[in-house]
Amino acid sequence: MAVDARPYSSGRQAHSYKEQGSEVKPSHSNMSTPPHPQPPAKGASHGAGDFSYVGIDAILEQMRRKAMKQGFELNIMIVGQSGLGKSTLMNTLFKSKVSRKSVVSTPEERIPKTIEIKSISHDIEEKGVRMKLTVIDTPGFGDHINNENCWQPIMKFINDQYEQYLQEEININRKKRIPDSRVHCCMYFIPPTGHCLRPLDVEFMSRLSKVVNIVPVIAKADTLTLEERDFFKQTIREALRANGIDVYPQEEFDEDADDRMINDKIREMIPFAVVGSDQEYQVNGKRLLGRKTKWGTIEVENIAHCEFAYLRDLLIRTHMQNIKDITSSIHYEVYRVRRLNETNAQPNGQPPNTLANPQQANGVAAQHQVLTHEM
Repeated sequence: MAVDARPYSSGRQAHSYKEQGSEVKPSHSNMSTPPHPQPPAKGASHGAGDFSYVGIDAILEQMRRKAMKQGFELNIMIVGQSGLGKSTLMNTLFKSKVSRKSVVSTPEERIPKTIEIKSISHDIEEKGVRMKLTVIDTPGFGDHINNENCWQPIMKFINDQYEQYLQEEININRKKRIPDSRVHCCMYFIPPTGHCLRPLDVEFMSRLSKVVNIVPVIAKADTLTLEERDFFKQTIREALRANGIDVYPQEEFDEDADDRMINDKIREMIPFAVVGSDQEYQVNGKRLLGRKTKWGTIEVENIAHCEFAYLRDLLIRTHMQNIKDITSSIHYEVYRVRRLNETNAQPNGQPPNTLANPQQANGVAAQHQVLTHEM
């Protein structure tokens, strides 16, 4: 069997970017394909003699056209120690160079002294749909001997984005459309030890799950056998339940029976055992993304080899809007309520910068659940 390896290419060009400290200016890339012609609005075929047709269903086409003009935003944070393939997995998800490996010159610079927050934004277009994707990397996390409180810079960054959005929202002359830099999803990479969660993993997810949607993944799952993988996944699920860690999709935010049935299947898969690769190989006459080993090729998108396809569907194809909705209506709402209460309590209107109150967060989440069921 002839095997040919070459860098992945799907007609998309690598992105260029500019960094200034921890902020990166958005860059544009030519990833567009000829847009499909817009279908006629529903009801257009109804004749003038159809007096029973009003045309209410045309609102769907109007909403679609408006959304296509505005475009979409998605902000994903990736957290995990070095060497777990975070950048490679992000590039595999979006089939482009949306994340990159750090380039360092000396061993001393290989591990940052403190956790850094680096954001890289890209404008992506596919079949006429435009999306601004921001990948937020956290180099230095978990790479030190003493990792005490290493979650604090990440928590501060997430709250800073909420604060920035809040300040734009309460301005008298606010923008017609507020730029959304809030973190919609945090992918947490678990090392493939095959044993149990580390105290660092439990501490991070316990604290961050209250302010952001967390999706845990087992990195480089091809280093585990199928039996080791299943045991590890079960052990992790038990540890999440024992420590009260509520990862996405959260049960209390299931809106109806259909959502609950779909999300229950997803929750049974968590954490996703994934493999990332930006290399293309030829297998049985087909070109596939994968990792070549002496005993065969691990196909990234083959569900028999890993769960990358399930993770991609969750983040992009089925639950992207729901992830953004929970960020806005739950996590950001908790922060907004707390900050406005602090502002009203302070004589000078300058509230202290404190972290989110878990009890208040649970109260707002419960209130949202009641309102959702009433609707």
